Amino acid sequence: MINAKLMQMVVNASNDGIVVAEREGKDKPLIYVNPAFERLTGYALDDILYQDCRFLQSGDRDQPALMAIREALDSGGACREILRNYRKDGTHFWNELSLSTVYNNADKQTYFVGVQKDVTTQVKAQQRVTQLEAQVAELTAQLAALRATSGSNKL
Repeated sequence: MINAKLMQMVVNASNDGIVVAEREGKDKPLIYVNPAFERLTGYALDDILYQDCRFLQSGDRDQPALMAIREALDSGGACREILRNYRKDGTHFWNELSLSTVYNNADKQTYFVGVQKDVTTQVKAQQRVTQLEAQVAELTAQLAALRATSGSNKL
């Protein structure tokens, strides 16, 4: 079995942000964040200890992914969602959050663990592809209209 010191070294070495929140209570307060979370968000553990993760969304709470996350929190389930989060300096990033429930030896839900991965580059690339596809569709429609009005398919 892995010892606590090695487990701490492993979590601290992760490139992804890791958070632990208590299951009990309305706000599911954070009780741990790893150094990667601090680097990713700009928030130190002392800044956010015993707060709910909602501070990461700032005022941007109307995101479809948040509903799935709330459902997982309420049911004690798991989910993987991409949402906009905000760093301490106010800049946003796209966060792929994997949320899981931790059970104690009596099979009682006790904590949540969240693994956060910055997927901003991937989301921006997908947004650009979507824009380009829309432009191609628009140009294709314009070309078809020109062909139809010219009465020729030689364009």
